Amino acid sequence: MKKILVLCTGNSCRSQMMHGYLQSMFADRAKIYSAGVETHGVNPFAIGVMAEDGVFIHDHSSNHVDEYADVDFDLAITVCDHAREICPIFPNAKETRHHAFSDPSHGEGSAKELIAAFRATRDEIKAYASGVVKDMVK
Repeated sequence: MKKILVLCTGNSCRSQMMHGYLQSMFADRAKIYSAGVETHGVNPFAIGVMAEDGVFIHDHSSNHVDEYADVDFDLAITVCDHAREICPIFPNAKETRHHAFSDPSHGEGSAKELIAAFRATRDEIKAYASGVVKDMVK
């Protein structure tokens, strides 16, 4: 079974959404982990917009990358530039990838505008996750 780590700054939005999509897309073919270089808790807006798309992350926890220091990963994905800068090398990962997604938690405006920002990032992450799955099952 493949092991995939998704890493972000706070393990609250982008990494949690990617974790949810990869977990649902890989089903029983991979174990998905997500972590942050800090822990901020899972963002309620992320939970909500993922549920809109039928992916439920309400039971996820915000974990620190150090928790997985002894896990050998087939793939480590950084989903923000800050995490990539802090952890540029994953000695226990066979492959690394990076794609910076905008951080919807830093948005401003009404609740409607914030939800729209979370949806836009969610949709970008879903498309990227689909590509990861296609690459990994070749």
